[in-house]
Amino acid sequence: MTINYLKAGFPIATGVIEGACRHLIKDRMDITGARWTMRGAEAVLPLSSLYITGDWDEYWQFHLQQEHKRNNLALYSNGIPLIKQVIKARCSTTPPPLPIPV
Repeated sequence: MTINYLKAGFPIATGVIEGACRHLIKDRMDITGARWTMRGAEAVLPLSSLYITGDWDEYWQFHLQQEHKRNNLALYSNGIPLIKQVIKARCSTTPPPLPIPV
């Protein structure tokens, strides 16, 4: 089986994987003076992966679209909040009526 893989030109050792791990993880996490929490490392590594693979621009456009939906479309889906508050308060632009003299 290994010979078939070699004939096809596929790598059979873990060197390629180890090199990718070193490039993606160790080089990024091992910067002098850097201290990483598990949470911080887990947040940064996917972004580093996107950049290294060349998928950053496509991801960033997707990210911006999602942020727009989250921040704008969901917020204004039922109308403009400020106008709803004004209508709810029944504010009027006309002055109140004068009291009726007794």
